[in-house]
Amino acid sequence: MKKTLLLYWAPGGSVEHVAKAICEQIGTEKVEISDVASFDIQKLGNYTNLLLGSATIGAEDWRDANDNNKWNEFFVKTQGIDFSNKKIAAFGLGNQILYPEHFVDSLGYMKEEVENHGGMLLGQWPAEDYKYTESEGEKDGFFYGLALDEDHQAEYTSSRIKAWIEILKKDMDF
Repeated sequence: MKKTLLLYWAPGGSVEHVAKAICEQIGTEKVEISDVASFDIQKLGNYTNLLLGSATIGAEDWRDANDNNKWNEFFVKTQGIDFSNKKIAAFGLGNQILYPEHFVDSLGYMKEEVENHGGMLLGQWPAEDYKYTESEGEKDGFFYGLALDEDHQAEYTSSRIKAWIEILKKDMDF
């Protein structure tokens, strides 16, 4: 059985593309991958490692239980499940040119929700080499997880994924 679960939202775009690239870097035989809406939450206990991926969405969407916010739905459905025994990391996609004041905010929301479940995020990523003005996903020069901009820095995605996986290997058993 695979010990690592990679959940992402939304399917069919850049987040799914990056999720698949992360799986390939770790080894597809080691990672179960699913969009968060399709995943059977009853199986969450089968995994030691969780990798969570999302594009940046506005705070109003993140906290609203609307049909488009599958991460909110996931965290509501998992209330009462303790994440303290899980090794968890997140990756976020954003657009630092068009939305410099909200670049990879989703990492901050992921951190908040994971902590609300008793867990903590691993795999902080340096905030250097990005051009943004604000981010809920960054503190003291580090993002809470891997930050990617597929619109303006796609040429760095592969090398950033590889370096991030090396960071995660220190804490996660892939």
